[in-house]
Amino acid sequence: MRFLVVDDDLTNRKLLTTILEDTGKCDIAVNGQEAIDYYLARLDEKISYDVIFLDIKMPVMDGHETLKEIRAIEEKNGTFVGDGVKIVMVTALGDKKNILDAFQEGCEYYLVKPFQQQKIMDLLEEMGLLTEES
Repeated sequence: MRFLVVDDDLTNRKLLTTILEDTGKCDIAVNGQEAIDYYLARLDEKISYDVIFLDIKMPVMDGHETLKEIRAIEEKNGTFVGDGVKIVMVTALGDKKNILDAFQEGCEYYLVKPFQQQKIMDLLEEMGLLTEES
C-alpha cells in the first residue's frame, strides 16, 4: 500500500508513519501544497495513493482546500466520485462544521486526534485494505 501523510506537526507525522510503516510506504508532506505536489508527481508516475491522511489546520494550504483540490484533479482526470484516493481527515477539530464540510468536500473518514494505532488499523480494515489476518 501507499500512503500520504499530511500534517504540519512533526509528532503527528511520526506517529502516523510509525503506525503505517508495516503496512505500506509513506510519503510525508508538511502542508497542503506539498501534498498536491506529491499527488501530482505520483499521478505522472502512474502510481496512486491508497489513502491520504490529511490534517485540517496547516500553513500554506489547509486540509479543506487540499481535499477540494485533490477531488478537482480527480474529476478533471475522469475519476468517478468514490473511485478516487481514500482521504481520512485526521485533525483536532471535532466540531460539526468542520466534519460536515469535510464530508461534503469528499473525504471518506474523519478521525479526531488524539488517536490510537488500533483506530487506524480498524479504518484500513473498514476500507478493505487490510484483513483481520494482516
